[in-house]
This record gives sequence, structure tokens and C-alpha cells, in this order.
Amino acid sequence: MSQGQRKGTFTEPPEEPPQPAQASTPAEYTAALRTLRLWSGLTYRQLEDKATAHTDALPASTIATTLGRATLPRERFVDAFTRACGLDEEEVRQWLEARRRIATQRPASTGNEGGDDRDVIATSVAVTARAPRWHWVAGLLGAASIAVAGTLGVSSLFQDASTPASLPAMPVTELRMLAVGSWSRIHPARTPGLCLTEGRDRTGRYQTAVAAQRPCTKAALPLVFLEPLGKDTVQIQWHHPKYGIGCLTVLLKGPGHDLIEPREDCADDNRAQQFRVEPFGPPATTHFRIRPVVTGQCLSLRDQDTKSGSEVVQGRCSGAADQDFLIELIPPPQVAAGRTQSSR
Repeated sequence: MSQGQRKGTFTEPPEEPPQPAQASTPAEYTAALRTLRLWSGLTYRQLEDKATAHTDALPASTIATTLGRATLPRERFVDAFTRACGLDEEEVRQWLEARRRIATQRPASTGNEGGDDRDVIATSVAVTARAPRWHWVAGLLGAASIAVAGTLGVSSLFQDASTPASLPAMPVTELRMLAVGSWSRIHPARTPGLCLTEGRDRTGRYQTAVAAQRPCTKAALPLVFLEPLGKDTVQIQWHHPKYGIGCLTVLLKGPGHDLIEPREDCADDNRAQQFRVEPFGPPATTHFRIRPVVTGQCLSLRDQDTKSGSEVVQGRCSGAADQDFLIELIPPPQVAAGRTQSSR
């Protein structure tokens, strides 16, 4: 494997596939996946075709975007990608086990999936408590930060994030999002001019960034991506040109209890990062309520506040107006940013 290796890249395909057990960080794991693609000798389009033959959805643009990051890929991506590269069942299992190990920073599960909801919640609390945070500045992003983002080029981070033109079966009832996920804005239904975005705990007890409602015209960052995990269940990702990708996570203990915080350790099996999206209100409307899977409660606004800066919290599902949300699907960021040429 060392022959032809130069500064972490290969000038020619390696003779043997990389071993995922050697990866100990998300960046090393993604680098190993890039090496695996070189070993396969397949282009992104060929990998897409191979995945389709296995009845997996793996767009070439998704492959390019995922392999270009230093964050841990989703489990479903790893499963489809490694199969498309030509690995057998045992080799695919090794890649999935390595991903789970890195995601939790502990040995992967031995298969004991039993236990009641209290066990699941306790496990999620432990994982969340250990998880690294985004360490965003607690204050709101001001004009200077937005200017910096403009200099970095928001669209450049998402240049391969185009989505298929066709709309498959809806992964979320009454929401025409794509099977691979969709960019969106989430609005409180009572105040549709506000968007769920970065804010701060106004009590001052919790110092890092949390989800709050702010005017959409001032909510340039972060960009929101809904990624399906299962029927009517999504991960809510925040994409930031400086801080990378963070997944909204319910805080289950400590000074931020019940607040929603972006965390960089996105993981399929962290139930504190899973949200069930359900139609809410009269049948003819497209309103939704959003329920953290780990507790089954509902997202709402602290103290039912309508003001800008009000924090998003979880609480008892009461049917109150502050638990009513609108989800607006938007074009991929390169389109929204006014790009007129293909990035390829």
C-alpha cells in the first residue's frame, strides 16, 4: 500500500483495499473511503450505477460531497458505497463496525438491542454528554461574520450538493422532500417571518449556540438540511461555511436541559439527533409538529414566546400554537446563491 503513496493520496490505485480498523477519527475514516474508491477503479458515475444495481440510492454528487468532507459519513452511505466498490458482506460489516466505533468513541454494539426506553434514553444521554460541540460563539452571528462567510464562499462548500430532479416516494408524510434529503427553512407557523436558526440561551446558563427563532432575512447562516433516517424521521443538519456540519441534538441534562444544540458528531444511532416530523392541524394544511425521538415530546418555543431570539425547547406535546411549524423546501445552496454554471 505504501508504493505510490504521497502525502495521503495515491498516484495509482492501491493493490489491496484499505482496512477501516486502522482509522481512529472521522477524518481518517473518510480518507480511507477515498482510498477505497481509488482501489475500486470506479468513477462517481460508475459507483452510482453499481449502487442502483444493488437497489441503493447513491447519487454521484452525494459521493463527491461526502468524500470531500472530514466528518463521519452516514451509516447508510457507508453501506451503499462499500457495496458499490465491490466489497463482500463481511468487508461491508467491518466498515460499518469501524464507523460505529468512531461515532461513539467506544467498541461497537455486540448486538444486544434489548432494553426499555429508559435504557435507550440513558445511552443517548451518555453519548450526548461525551460528544464534542461546535463551540460556536454564543452571541448571534453579526454582519461581520456574514461578510466573512461571503469571503469564504458559501456556495463553494456545497458545489456538489445537487439533488436528483425526480421526486421519489415522500420520506415524510405531506412533505415533498427527496429521498436523499432536502434543503429547507423551518418557520414557526404563528410567526412565518421567523426561521429556526442560531441563537443563544437568553438566561445565560448555557454558553454555546442553540436553536432559536430569528427573522429569516437575518438568518443567513446556518443552512438547514433535512436528511431522512426512516419513515417520517429526519436528522436536522446545520451547514456552516466556517464550523462545518452540526446535527441538532436534544440536551437531556445539565444547564442546557431541553434546549436544542448543534453538535459535530452526527450519528445515525444517536436518538437525541432524530426527529419525527408529523402533519399537524387541519388535513388540508401543510403544518407539522417536530418530536425528538429520544423522548417523544414536541419542539416548541420557550414560554410560548413569539419574539425574535426565543429559544427552541422540547416539552410536553400540548397541541399549543407554538408547537406548530411550517417547513419550506428550498433549492440547493449553489442555486440560492445565484450560481449559474455547473460546478463540474
